[in-house]
Amino acid sequence: MKALPYQAKAVIGRREMITLPDLHLTLCCKADTGARTSALHAEQIEPYEEDGHPWIRFITRSSGQQSTHHECQLPLHDRRRVRSSNGQQEWRYVIRTRLILGGLDFPIELTLTDRSNMRHPMLLGRRAMRRLLVAPGAAFLHGEP
Repeated sequence: MKALPYQAKAVIGRREMITLPDLHLTLCCKADTGARTSALHAEQIEPYEEDGHPWIRFITRSSGQQSTHHECQLPLHDRRRVRSSNGQQEWRYVIRTRLILGGLDFPIELTLTDRSNMRHPMLLGRRAMRRLLVAPGAAFLHGEP
């Protein structure tokens, strides 16, 4: 067996509770090694300018449509073309924020998209899991919901 080219910072399950402190949000996310970028559920996405810089405001939820909505405003980092799991390409806004998972605290890029038909409001993609190992048969290794 070949050795890993890096030292893993943590082992995570297929689902984990994470915190996005800049958004004042704690939610369940799904680890998806098939997705390159991470995605966060967002509704009423509205780009705007503040002091000559691009910002974005949107509403997100920590779980299904019946959960309390959170209004968020952050600097807009980028806008990218993303291919979704159904093969369709779409333009998505990208934000940068902090993610806390267990004892780890690191920056992450999130694309904003409507995930209301999905089971989890957030998907953790490969870019965010660069130094993590995924145990697909386990869940909530870093805390129960």
